[in-house]
Amino acid sequence: MTGTSALRFGYGTNGMHSHRLEDALAVLADLGYDGVALTLDHLHLDPYRPNLAGRVAQLGDRLDELGMSVVIETGARYILDPLRKHHPTLLHPGPEASRRVDYLHRAVEVAADLGAEAVSFWSGSLPDGVAEDRAWGRLCDGVWRILDLAQRRGVVCAVEPEPGHFIDTLDAVLELRRRLDDPALLRVTLDLGHVVCNEPRGMAETIRLAGPLLANVQVDDMVEGVHEHLELGTGEVDFAAALGTLVEIGYTGLAALELPRQSHAAPAVAERSLAFLRETLAALPDPVEVRA
Repeated sequence: MTGTSALRFGYGTNGMHSHRLEDALAVLADLGYDGVALTLDHLHLDPYRPNLAGRVAQLGDRLDELGMSVVIETGARYILDPLRKHHPTLLHPGPEASRRVDYLHRAVEVAADLGAEAVSFWSGSLPDGVAEDRAWGRLCDGVWRILDLAQRRGVVCAVEPEPGHFIDTLDAVLELRRRLDDPALLRVTLDLGHVVCNEPRGMAETIRLAGPLLANVQVDDMVEGVHEHLELGTGEVDFAAALGTLVEIGYTGLAALELPRQSHAAPAVAERSLAFLRETLAALPDPVEVRA
């Protein structure tokens, strides 16, 4: 491996549910994080509350003040339905799917106003009784509607393959892009834990396959076949291979911790996680520049 590392580390706000957003940002900045993966939800930045533009402007000023980058995540569990997690999705019938499109449109607007590096989203699970061909049609229609606004606002959209969802592997994301004629602004979110949990290829091969389409990386540990986000070093992810391959392909986006079940100990987990990632970078075979 040659060259220096431009890897930048962030932390997801879905792992800081016991913190106000302003406190979470201060904690992460003090620890030395380069950015934040901000989930639009009821707690940290609710896109349905009044004066969204004003609140986003204030947040942008604060991120600039802290020198932090941002990606927008859209995995809020009950933002659209207080009883059914992640419902509705782009795979549901028209009026229901339109509610998801509206939420993702709001995410694109927030991303544009913040200068975010990407908006990340997933397909959702295949609803009961919906044939695969119908699901592809609904998904392509919904994604086109999102991209229409994203193209006007200049926002990168990154689809995340999610275990148990219709789009569950990187191959499925690439098939979605193919069906849409490979739109330039439709790229990939890759969760390192999901690679171990669900991808058919190894870590390095999967990252290389994503290559220049990779716009957003989520960082967590996991074991094969079990979709549970674990603290780094407690699962089966080869982080040396993961970080080394990200450096190899020249990835320069955020690599943000995705630890939604560790909110109760977020400051300590965030500190340990950043130390783990920096130590892993420093131990790679060829020297790489570790950001202070």
